Amino acid sequence: MRHLVLLAALFPVTVHADPPVTVEDELGILNPQDTGREMLIRKIEMGVIDSVTCSLGINATKNDAHELARELTRQCAEAGYTKAMTWMSQLENNGMGGAYDPDASAEWDRRAAEAGDPVARFNHGLNLMRGHGVAQDEALGRQLVDQAAADGLDIARRLQGADYDLDEVTPDADDWKYGPFF
Repeated sequence: MRHLVLLAALFPVTVHADPPVTVEDELGILNPQDTGREMLIRKIEMGVIDSVTCSLGINATKNDAHELARELTRQCAEAGYTKAMTWMSQLENNGMGGAYDPDASAEWDRRAAEAGDPVARFNHGLNLMRGHGVAQDEALGRQLVDQAAADGLDIARRLQGADYDLDEVTPDADDWKYGPFF
């Protein structure tokens, strides 16, 4: 008997139940997918935009579903969710699910900053200081960083403490991505 217990401990058996069948007819959906990619696609198609659904855009990105993440995040950003705006900026700035577009990235940061998002204020401040996606305006960039610091954003305070030296907050990014090419 001890051998069976030892074998069970060494070779655990996992039992998987079949998921309930989803049925869609004229009366609605029975057992709709409530997690995963299918659920996100269904919510996008239905136009369901709420904070919980919008938060799943980051998960879609982390699972390499960049086109799905972009579609969901764009809808959420256009609905006014500032965190989705900053995530759209990230997608645009890194060419995830679409082309690299620093102008669109900076525009999403600007919109979220104007709506009061501290992270977007910081990010757009960096954009302005670098001239990345927008015309360079170091004074306005510093003002936005100062607002983000006043909002309690630690990284903005760190940049202030470094006399706005961008290498303090992005030491490995500025030279290869944002630096001059001459």
